[in-house]
Amino acid sequence: MDNFQIETAQNINIQHNIAGVGERILAFFIDLAIIVIYMILSGLIIAGATNGAGDQWMYYTVLGLPTMLYYLLWEAFWNGQTPGKAILDIRVVRKDGSRPTFSNYLTRWLLRLIDISASSGAVAVVTILFTGKGQRLGDLAAGTTVITEKKKFGIEHTLGASFSEDYTPKYPQVTVLSDKDVQEIKNLYQNAKAEGHHHIILNLSEKVAELLDVRFEERPMEFLDRVVTDYNYYTSQ
Repeated sequence: MDNFQIETAQNINIQHNIAGVGERILAFFIDLAIIVIYMILSGLIIAGATNGAGDQWMYYTVLGLPTMLYYLLWEAFWNGQTPGKAILDIRVVRKDGSRPTFSNYLTRWLLRLIDISASSGAVAVVTILFTGKGQRLGDLAAGTTVITEKKKFGIEHTLGASFSEDYTPKYPQVTVLSDKDVQEIKNLYQNAKAEGHHHIILNLSEKVAELLDVRFEERPMEFLDRVVTDYNYYTSQ
């Protein structure tokens, strides 16, 4: 349950890293702590500002509504994140990687009553583990999931790219590029891939092909990978 891959209409494969169950549980407890602190502070303020039972409606309004709508409002108006999710760098997205609509958020919020509130989260955990795509019941119904935005850096994030001894380069034109050019291509490509910006990857591949005066048959992501690897091959000779 580490990642899932989608293919866009432009034949660009985008891989998203699924948020772990532990991350989601920790984010839940962070949000719960925020809610509890809010209720305590608001309760003390209201108690000091009111005198009798006639002001009970203030408790229900000031304490009840914000805590009940906490997840819906934060996720809908903060691009799929609550404070807890933001701290853990996780976010609600649609299965195709795009931003959910308000109806998506509303659906998963309504089903919190079943898979989180009524079962103390047990149903949500079991469903997430069973689906393999980070989806609880609310996500299944809404067509959403929760991804992590933590960057996983490795050798592929540097200018160098490994290749086998019998590697055969395809684009000798890459030698017209400089180290700075390739690094910029690499950075733009990696950032667009991590953020799921399909149009940037497509435009970048077309721009690089124009710069090299070549026509590529691979998918845009494969072409950009090949350009960087070919450049590394030629400059290491």
